[in-house]
Amino acid sequence: MVRWFERPIRRRPDRWTFQGRVLFLTEDPTLIRRQLEGVDLVWNPSIKLRDDISTDEITPANICYYYDERIADFVYTGLRAGGEFPIRPGEVRRGGFVASVSGKRRGKGSSREHSPFAEMNAGIQVVLAENIERIYNQNCQNLGLLTSTNFDLIEDIRQGRPIPLAAFTEGTDPITRQVIEYGGLFGFNVARFQGLAHVPPVQTPRRPMTLAEKIIARHMRVDAVRDVVGVPAVRPGDAGFIVADWRFSHEYVTPMAAIYLERLVGPDARVTDPDSILCFRDHLTYLDLVMPEAKRKMGLLDLAYELKVRQEEFCQKQGIRLHGELSDRRGSEAICHSIMLETYALPGQVVVGTDSHTTHIGAIGCFAFGIGTTDIFNAWITRDVRIRVPETVLVRIEGSQPRGVTAKDIVLAILRHPFVKSGQAIGKVIEFDGETVRAMSVDERATLTNMTAEIGGFTGIVAPDEKTVEFLVERRGMARSAAERLCEGLFSDPDAEYAEVLTFRADELRPLVALPGDPGNGIFIDELPGEVWVDIAYGGSCTGGKVEDMDMYALVLYEALEQGRRVHPRVQFYIQFGSQEVRRYCERRGYLKIFQDAGAILLEPSCGACINAGPGASTSPDQVTISAQNRNFPGRSGPGQVYLASPLTVAASAVAGRVTEYRPLHVECVERFLHSRSE
Repeated sequence: MVRWFERPIRRRPDRWTFQGRVLFLTEDPTLIRRQLEGVDLVWNPSIKLRDDISTDEITPANICYYYDERIADFVYTGLRAGGEFPIRPGEVRRGGFVASVSGKRRGKGSSREHSPFAEMNAGIQVVLAENIERIYNQNCQNLGLLTSTNFDLIEDIRQGRPIPLAAFTEGTDPITRQVIEYGGLFGFNVARFQGLAHVPPVQTPRRPMTLAEKIIARHMRVDAVRDVVGVPAVRPGDAGFIVADWRFSHEYVTPMAAIYLERLVGPDARVTDPDSILCFRDHLTYLDLVMPEAKRKMGLLDLAYELKVRQEEFCQKQGIRLHGELSDRRGSEAICHSIMLETYALPGQVVVGTDSHTTHIGAIGCFAFGIGTTDIFNAWITRDVRIRVPETVLVRIEGSQPRGVTAKDIVLAILRHPFVKSGQAIGKVIEFDGETVRAMSVDERATLTNMTAEIGGFTGIVAPDEKTVEFLVERRGMARSAAERLCEGLFSDPDAEYAEVLTFRADELRPLVALPGDPGNGIFIDELPGEVWVDIAYGGSCTGGKVEDMDMYALVLYEALEQGRRVHPRVQFYIQFGSQEVRRYCERRGYLKIFQDAGAILLEPSCGACINAGPGASTSPDQVTISAQNRNFPGRSGPGQVYLASPLTVAASAVAGRVTEYRPLHVECVERFLHSRSE
């Protein structure tokens, strides 16, 4: 019997010829329709391409219930152009397209590998864009889908002229180059085990390093056979494999990764070190309450249930801990990022998960980042994750936060900064520091690191300090001495090198909202052109379902009740816990009664509304939602318009019935609330 690493493997040819059409994803829906009807566009820069195409648009969330080749029929069906959705199921696959072209920030948002998988199965062999998000780009490379930012290739593709494979490997590190040359990550690993592909050793001499670089250096694999780990130093551009302390996945990804494992390694293949692997049923536990009848008739609910069953079977077979559904009520034990921060991850560790918001965990000084299906499948076997050391951007936030300004407001201000809007933060570590950050709780820091995914960063990280120690002692029950030892040495050297330093003044900020369509559409609430009436207020998701977020919802509703007010009659206000630990905290504090008396609707943990798979998602285009979640891409949470805001703003808007900032009317009331918390 031939073992997986003994099978024949071939390198791609040095020159590559494409036979097919080029699809330009433009802002003009008419141009897209014409291409689907058979008209070939000739590229010129006057054609306005769609920017900021998210993976939600490439493969809408409910399409990801498919985890096989059938998903090809639905590629780009979530793409919005000119207020329309011009692409219908099956059209791209039938159109004979081999290349897909778009503008800036291609593949932003969710880390789902379903997107390039769907593109490949629809016939797309090349993706071209002005710049490409890190996780999406790596997923493409891992699967064998070629990517480039060189628009000079467009005419060569159209004319069927041979293109050097080097055109797609130019500027990549040696490992990525070989992954592309061998047709994907698995092919590279087969070649590596046969001695045909090589991982160059990291030879960077000792140097001042950032916190992220220090953690990477500690975890860099030196010798896989002898299990040697750790190098003296790394610098941006160094490439290799780092050993992950934790690897986790959820039901959207586990089944597809399990198929890879069984098909490529063998039906009896076992994962390595199952005690450091976790799985979660946290995305689809409320789906049956919100799925329209038309989609049920398509069999999507049945497919979603298959994901649950397939993950359970895999975990049982492999001896992996599964945080699943609650046995006595709806919902799940926890959202994966929430419980990883609350229970598992420790400062200085490397944590990888199949979700872009794995960055959440960087709030306690972890190097935590999202990976795709192929990466997690590889990590199950080796514990290794491929990495090219990213540059770091230092984001300094200085000054005292004005009353009513939260971490969410700060990150919305960061997202609208030209450096971020232009895509210059893509693929970089975002290190948060400054007087404001050092005064923040771990929960508020997690809002910053969580939404590093929206910034486009590789990950977000905050150096552990006394606040981190307090978190580990109070929330984990850890001995203070042990917590302090974990944090020792976890800081950036004073003369570490940064790609950019951005400084923000918290004391110059006011509460913001992000206008519908993109988290980068931040505007001060008092600058809204008119009143925005609200139908749905949503307090939850991994971003807005933490302990301190619950404090904010409770404060606003407590004050409203003191004034004889409740949630506005026209508004449905959902409060969803990020984990059962958060729910228990609310029980201890008496928040459940405050929430219920004020008219809020309580939900158990789930990613639900944030991915249009649970209560809190809109059901019609005319509905307006104010949400504490992290994304408001078109269709992300239903067909309506989604404004992003802080928990304070969400709760205040739920009471007012319109988008409004929280302004405490009675200091005595706030003091009574704060006193009740301390008792």
